[in-house]
Amino acid sequence: TIKALEFVDQNPIGKSSRSNPATYLKIYDDIRALFTSQPLAKQRNMKPAFFSFNVTGGRCETCEGEGIQTIEMQFMADIHLVCENCGGKRFKQEILDVTFKGKNIADILDLTVDEAIDFFRLASKASGNESKLVTKLLPLQEVGLGYVKLGQSSSTLSGGEAQRIKLASFLGKGNKQEHTLFIFDEPTTGLHIHDINKLLASFDALIEQGHSILVIEHNTEVIKSADWVIDIGKEGGDAGGYILYEGA
Repeated sequence: TIKALEFVDQNPIGKSSRSNPATYLKIYDDIRALFTSQPLAKQRNMKPAFFSFNVTGGRCETCEGEGIQTIEMQFMADIHLVCENCGGKRFKQEILDVTFKGKNIADILDLTVDEAIDFFRLASKASGNESKLVTKLLPLQEVGLGYVKLGQSSSTLSGGEAQRIKLASFLGKGNKQEHTLFIFDEPTTGLHIHDINKLLASFDALIEQGHSILVIEHNTEVIKSADWVIDIGKEGGDAGGYILYEGA
């Protein structure tokens, strides 16, 4: 029996521009803990909150951790300028002084998912603590988002990218979830054929975890991969809504 329902749409992840892939997938909690454990951070008695750009403490207060300053224009679109105080780094200098394997917190947020996986995988050879980060990042790579930066603002992500980040979050939870019906609304919008194959592989992974998937889609690559097809039409609006075909 189905215990839960998840509608995976193309609405933005998070409720503000401060949300990003790292915060949405809770990867940033592990990154902040990692930096808090560094010798200089311990010496300065820094807490994980110091490495957050959402609260006062370690963030740059000139731009309040945004990295940019917005100038409101009366009759034109607002102008966004790189913060002069932090240079777009979002943090105070004493926070940026703390490094892990030669990178500070701003450098880590500027890594793409692919770069971050390589970086933490290399680091994990020396310490077993970072392998957890690789495990959490891999679902993003698996859904074809290896090019997205960890700290990329959710406001710059397309609807399709936001949808796949949500998919990655479910994949990362593994078999802990109860039997869920996932509904995807046109997940292939704007995707290259290579990325569609990655998407289908992610669907297979969810099904292997014991879940069910319903996809609303026009793409023939996805349709031909379905176990069961329901074709509704044949036009839209009043001329639609009729089942034209149903079967394997």
